Amino acid sequence: MPVSDLTFAQPARRNLLAPVLIAFVLLGVAIALVVRYTPHKTADVAITETALYPAHTVFKSDSILVGSERAQDDLYVLATLRIDDRLNLPLFIKDFTATLVTADGEEFHTSATEEHDIAAIFTSFPALEKLASTPLLRETLIAPGQFAEGMVLLHFPVTQAVWNSRKSATLNVDLYHQGPLAIRIPNPGQRSVALSDTNRTTSDE
Repeated sequence: MPVSDLTFAQPARRNLLAPVLIAFVLLGVAIALVVRYTPHKTADVAITETALYPAHTVFKSDSILVGSERAQDDLYVLATLRIDDRLNLPLFIKDFTATLVTADGEEFHTSATEEHDIAAIFTSFPALEKLASTPLLRETLIAPGQFAEGMVLLHFPVTQAVWNSRKSATLNVDLYHQGPLAIRIPNPGQRSVALSDTNRTTSDE
């Protein structure tokens, strides 16, 4: 009895080119939408006003020796800071720090005065309070598209002459869940604007 040849039916191969092209098109559209609606910078930061308060304190001594008195120089920098949230997410302020580099290259690092310490400083230097405004506090929440503005009080153990001849003075804004922002501190009467997410700044001088 003759045996017929076995044949195995195979399904026709699907053309995968069309689905692949469609997938690439959809991916391209998704990337374009992300780029279009995702902000390219975290925030705009500007110091809109700066005030300086130099203090020279002489500590008297009970000693009768000439020159036994001790003096101390302090410079308080009051910077009015504005932060505009450019993200689609809220920003949370973690800390404010600053660095002063003198003409001789000496560096001074400081953290902005805590809210509970401001009143004590105003008690010691009443004239300083007249220069102050509402402080911008740590843990402040900035909603998307909104801004926060207030004073940041900085202290450096230098004279105003040292400040005036400085190489640089930079205010750093540390944020939760985002990168830090840096801005140069201008002299009174000038406005400094930081390019967000970089250390470059421009200033009206």
